[in-house]
Amino acid sequence: MAGRASWSGYLKLSLVSCPVKLYTATSASAGKISFNLLHKDTLNRIQQKYHDPELGQVERTDLVKGYQFEKDKYVVVTQEEMDEIQVESSKTIDIDGFVDAGAIDPIYLDTPYYMAPEGPIAEETYAVVLEAMKRAKVVALARLVMSGRERLVAIHPLEGGFKVTTMRTAKEVKQPSTVFEKLHGKVTGDMLAMAAQIITKKKLKKFDAAEFEDRYENALMTLVQSKIKGGKPIITKVPERGNVVNLMDALRRSIEEERRPAAPSLGKEKKAARPAKSATKKKARA
Repeated sequence: MAGRASWSGYLKLSLVSCPVKLYTATSASAGKISFNLLHKDTLNRIQQKYHDPELGQVERTDLVKGYQFEKDKYVVVTQEEMDEIQVESSKTIDIDGFVDAGAIDPIYLDTPYYMAPEGPIAEETYAVVLEAMKRAKVVALARLVMSGRERLVAIHPLEGGFKVTTMRTAKEVKQPSTVFEKLHGKVTGDMLAMAAQIITKKKLKKFDAAEFEDRYENALMTLVQSKIKGGKPIITKVPERGNVVNLMDALRRSIEEERRPAAPSLGKEKKAARPAKSATKKKARA
């Protein structure tokens, strides 16, 4: 099941259009531990209340949106007035143009969605535009109104459909020059050669997001479960490391580490860690 659509309207390329729907492509809360705020003495869950300086506690239904145009002066804009505002991109993703697939700096890409055709009649037009873009190896740039603002979007053709990613504006992205300064460190040929050797050794065949596991989340869950069971809290600690001052020495040590047998994968590492733990306990009892 695709779930509830986040947006529905029309994909338009010149005079050709078809009805489409957008669905969220990610879930920020999936599998994440969330905490509630409690009072430290009663352990009652804290409730958020809205407070007015004159009236005291007020209801959520009594709140309106206001724009501050001078200090302590606001103009109220109702939801009905906002809903009446219509621009072309309110209901249409009108493709403005195309760029090469690698032309967009990833820093401008924000939230991804999947765009699917709405109904069998839309499938033919959808499939033609998709296939044409795949063959041309291009990404479409368009606009749509979502969450109360017009957004620039990038439309990427995938194997079975389109990915639509909202984009940040130039005002929202800081230029690297605001952070980076000229580097004064000395770089020698030996250092570069050793660094290149380490990079080659650690280069992955492909990126697979499934191989990443949130170790902090796992350690946090272990802590929570140990407290639920009433035992001593199990808190994971990072092993202490000695300070390596000399860069050449650090590079040499890194190369030596990389020459050792490869570590097991994340899945195997978990299984291998259990017997090692029990073996340590046996050793301690002895």
